[in-house]
Amino acid sequence: MDTLTHEPLTSSPIEVFRRRGRFDPIDDRRVRAAVAAGAWVRIIPGVYARAEAWRALRPHEQHRVRVLEVTHRLETPALVSHHAAAAAWGIDTLGRWPERVDVRVPRASGGRSTGRIRRYPLGVDDVATAPFGRHRATTPAQTALDLARALPFVRGVAALDQAIWTERPGGALTDLAEIEHLRAAQPSPRGDARASRVLAFASTGAANVRESQMRVLVVELGFGLPTVQERRVLPSGRVAFGDLYFPAADHWVEIDGRGKYLSPEYTGGRDAAQIVLDEKARENEIRRIVRGFSRLDALDAEHPRRVYDILTGDGLRSILPRP
Repeated sequence: MDTLTHEPLTSSPIEVFRRRGRFDPIDDRRVRAAVAAGAWVRIIPGVYARAEAWRALRPHEQHRVRVLEVTHRLETPALVSHHAAAAAWGIDTLGRWPERVDVRVPRASGGRSTGRIRRYPLGVDDVATAPFGRHRATTPAQTALDLARALPFVRGVAALDQAIWTERPGGALTDLAEIEHLRAAQPSPRGDARASRVLAFASTGAANVRESQMRVLVVELGFGLPTVQERRVLPSGRVAFGDLYFPAADHWVEIDGRGKYLSPEYTGGRDAAQIVLDEKARENEIRRIVRGFSRLDALDAEHPRRVYDILTGDGLRSILPRP
């Protein structure tokens, strides 16, 4: 049902060591010692990876490795869905990733979860799917819809935002029209009202799940609905994008994650001092062209009172009292 321009990721981003199928069997004592020493980690029983490589992965990449290893052992083809499909497509989600691998099963089969599999008895007919090795995976649109129905509102928004994010390398995985088409074609009494709210709130500009979480929070705190990735040309000529922007108040909000200061993707070879100086110069330029400016830490989204106090302290008004 999707016109797919992407493919699910079917290869592991790190080297794994499987006890099964090796010509040189792994010595159990050495494995236990390596795990105890923190040099190796156990992904699932009988499958290991070097701890340094494992820790370097983002949580959704770690889950993809787990999905690949669990499905590798399945004797019959499965329909990978929900968090497992999200990991296969590179869709990040908010909160802790599950230990089990999500699969859709026929409605009559029941939803009992065993071992490493979590079963969703939602049916497998008329579901949008794509090849996933010798298995199938729900498409990005189907995955986003399934998560929007199953997860709390803020987590559903974060997952759906990731699926429709237009600045994703290679382009958005899907769009709102396709997800809405699936929702209409697959009516469900469970979670459909929540999914409709998620679709209405979703944004194509949220670059990460913390931005989505913060957008939901500021609305809940009474500050109104901000725009995402506000574009401005600064006096120096360079272009700046605001994570959140409140047009009526002309108030610009930056959401800082650790990546801005630590990730090679953003640091560009600069040392920590230069990064801070550059960011301060950018902030000064932005302040000259807007009425209000706030800077939040990405993890502040877990602390509503802190966010409320920072924004009101910087002059942004809320229609609600302090939580």
